[in-house]
Amino acid sequence: MRRRVAGNLFWMLAERGIQVTAGIGIVAMLARALGPEGFAHFQYAQAVVLIAASVALICGGEVVVPRLVATPSPQAQHRLLAHAFSLRIGGAVLGYLLMCGYLLLQRPAAETWAAALLLGIAILLREPFGIVVAWMQAHTNNRPNTLFSLASLAVKAGLVAALFAAGTHSVPGFAGAFAAEAVILAGLLALYYLTHAERGPLRYDFGLTRELMRNGALFWVSFMLMMGARRIDQLVLQPAVTLADFGAYAACMQILDNYTVVATILAAGVAPIYVYGKAEFATARANIARIAIGMTAIGLCGAILIAIGAPWIVQLLYGHAFSSSASLLRAAAVSSTLIFADVGLTLLPVYLRRPEWIAIKWGVVFGVTLAFDLVTVPAYGAWGAVGGYTAGNAVAVAFGLWLWRRSRKAPALAASSS
Repeated sequence: MRRRVAGNLFWMLAERGIQVTAGIGIVAMLARALGPEGFAHFQYAQAVVLIAASVALICGGEVVVPRLVATPSPQAQHRLLAHAFSLRIGGAVLGYLLMCGYLLLQRPAAETWAAALLLGIAILLREPFGIVVAWMQAHTNNRPNTLFSLASLAVKAGLVAALFAAGTHSVPGFAGAFAAEAVILAGLLALYYLTHAERGPLRYDFGLTRELMRNGALFWVSFMLMMGARRIDQLVLQPAVTLADFGAYAACMQILDNYTVVATILAAGVAPIYVYGKAEFATARANIARIAIGMTAIGLCGAILIAIGAPWIVQLLYGHAFSSSASLLRAAAVSSTLIFADVGLTLLPVYLRRPEWIAIKWGVVFGVTLAFDLVTVPAYGAWGAVGGYTAGNAVAVAFGLWLWRRSRKAPALAASSS
């Protein structure tokens, strides 16, 4: 069993590592092909899509996977998955419509509109068909999903490379490559489930739907607030600066997004053994502190290297046209260390099964980031957005430290929660 779990974790981590590496190459080709202004259109559309996509995260794996594990009957599992799929597809349609409504109000350039409509296809497909991923996880079999993800990623990378080699400068053209990835992945997941799962006749149960929605509501709110906090800076910044300045800031954040994914990979690798596998809360709590300190140290080392090599990194990935990104990257890289600390500290509410703590944290972070950006971005432009990025991450870490200290004073609450 341990070998199977270790193998499953290997496939999950391998997928993330390859996606990060490929993502860096894809973004580099995008930036060089589109230039600062075209890249700004693409990144703004992607920021809007990512926030809208969080609406489709209703009834996530945190709700579905444990219930699947506790439901051995294939027919009962199929019934549960069908109801979860209906919730997710409803959330996806709502997210896509909200995205369109926001763009109608903002009236961005035609290139942004077209890119958002194409990139938004992922909203309609990724989470609804991702229900198959939850089914695989419940069966400790993530290998097919990894292979499917890598296959669809390879198609996207190939299309982007072909467009780049052909000298294409079309923002919607590159967005179409991203949409193709979502379509292929959804098709492969659906085909796998239809050929491997036992299914039977279904009768829709509104009671089960309400139960799933209620159980996943806090996680859903948390995800939406988290995505809002991570992308609201770009929505505030875009109308306040030139396209070139926005493109420079977006390029900087794209590098850091790929870098900070390492924090999630590290946490996923160590948490099952050193945190979730500990029955005694005191031991788990102490390990969380050690993990948070270790991840902060790792994040700081990487951030220092990025800051030192910022001009070279920007030149290598994006070219001379994005040279103004280097100074932004140098400052924001050091701030990204806080994300490593936050991911480590977040293991505490996850261990205690307290999603409301996570929702409150992201609500506070979102509010602070938005308020900071609204005040500083009009006056300082991209540097104001870097300040908002730092302030939001600092608040997240401060909240995590407060929860960690509070848990020591309330061992009874901690024990009952675990």
